[in-house]
Amino acid sequence: MTAEEFRSQLDERIADAESIIKSFLPKEEGYQKLILEAMNYSVLAGGKRLRPIFMKESAKLFGDMKLLSPFMAAIEMIHTYSLVHDDLPAMDNDELRRGRKTTWKVYGEDQGILAGDGLLNFSMETALKAYESAENLEDHVRIAKALQVLYKKSGVYGMVGGQCVDVYLEGAKTPMDMDTLMFIHKNKTAALIEASMMVGAILAGADDGAVAKIEKCAYNIGIAFQIRDDILDVIGTGEELGKPIGSDAGNEKQTYVDIKGIDESEKDVEAMSKEATEILESLPGDHEFLKELILSLVDRRK
Repeated sequence: MTAEEFRSQLDERIADAESIIKSFLPKEEGYQKLILEAMNYSVLAGGKRLRPIFMKESAKLFGDMKLLSPFMAAIEMIHTYSLVHDDLPAMDNDELRRGRKTTWKVYGEDQGILAGDGLLNFSMETALKAYESAENLEDHVRIAKALQVLYKKSGVYGMVGGQCVDVYLEGAKTPMDMDTLMFIHKNKTAALIEASMMVGAILAGADDGAVAKIEKCAYNIGIAFQIRDDILDVIGTGEELGKPIGSDAGNEKQTYVDIKGIDESEKDVEAMSKEATEILESLPGDHEFLKELILSLVDRRK
């Protein structure tokens, strides 16, 4: 696949994910219209829509797609709510995201909190709509398993847990050990990628062994992605990253590069991405686009 072919296919998948997400957004009406506007403003702020794309590409490996769309929208709502809350003054205190004002700057801190809460709850309402497409008991079981994975990976034993430790240790004077750092990266970054790919596989009918392989593949993608982010914070340019270089150091955040150095970090990114693509090759279906997507993320300059 050439770079142009990959870019074209990625653009098609982003447009497809965008259309699906928009179809599940709430109407901005009623007494609670303000929070619905804030929720939609947050979701429609743009982005690569990587998590719904990963979900759909994983499902394609196993075939059955009829239950997928509500979960694609739901995971983007979960990802978006986490960003809305990250931007709040009590967290990162960011006023801009993707070139426009963050939700709390537009609607106020109180509505920013409520918009994040609303998106998390609405994601559950949305995911449950998959039952409307269920045709038999097996479909019901798949949806139940997918719901369990989605909300565990995004909760206190996943993304929320990782964010908790990250915030608590920010600015700590004691050097962070690798086990703690990997806990943060696994949960804060990798967990939602794991959820995306596992949910796609589960809903499409993958067996437990295949789902376990998908989870390991997604873990490697998430960790490699985060290490690359840490590397770019050291060697990237402000223009490439869209943020000041060295921002982690400025926020007193210890990173993978701080512990292992640039050279070892680069080697680990390569090893993890290689293992992820090898896992994909052991699974059924067409993996070409998915492998190219992985490589584009771990080799990126921004």
